[in-house]
Amino acid sequence: MSIPTRLDHVVIAGPDLGELIAWFAERTGVIAAPGGAHPTGTANALVALTIDGRRGPQYLELIGPDPERIDRALPATFDIASLEAPSVQAYAVHPDDIQATVDHARRNGYDPGDVGDLSRRTPAGELLEWRLTRGPAQRLDVPFLIDWGSTPQPGLADIPTIELLGFERTEPAPDDLRALVDALGLGDGTARIVAGRASGYRLVLRTESGEVVEL
Repeated sequence: MSIPTRLDHVVIAGPDLGELIAWFAERTGVIAAPGGAHPTGTANALVALTIDGRRGPQYLELIGPDPERIDRALPATFDIASLEAPSVQAYAVHPDDIQATVDHARRNGYDPGDVGDLSRRTPAGELLEWRLTRGPAQRLDVPFLIDWGSTPQPGLADIPTIELLGFERTEPAPDDLRALVDALGLGDGTARIVAGRASGYRLVLRTESGEVVEL
């Protein structure tokens, strides 16, 4: 199983953030570090990913409804409102030039959405700001694009780690999705798409004790 060379982070979402953190800890032995709240009504917790034992910018984002949100309705972000259990929902990649990648995709038949700004504060009060693609055209089976600019990438922070062994997408009829992902022009920077019985992501991790866990 391969790992996307431009992987920024993998999104694991759930209808309750506390339960999601506990679910992940039960399966991996790793307790995700608090991240922060978003203006979209979500909050997250983070785990850095190592590859061959080495740290890089890549990480896991555990995301769910912000317990302190004003609007008590479940947020639509990453389809959280429809989830009944934790799910590997999406992933982000970091191109060299986010706008150029959007333009390239549009010329080749796929619209990843406009580039917009988003931010959150860390538990220590530090403001993190980034740019990403989002909009009506965004699909969870195609990676969204992210650009951290001058903000330090969260995967490099002092947070718990776990080893990443592989990440890929399965589809009963993979060719159509491959065409959309290929429109981004990022080659092996995106997750490999393989034939499978059901649509979804395969995330394979190795715990500190050596146990291989597939989510």
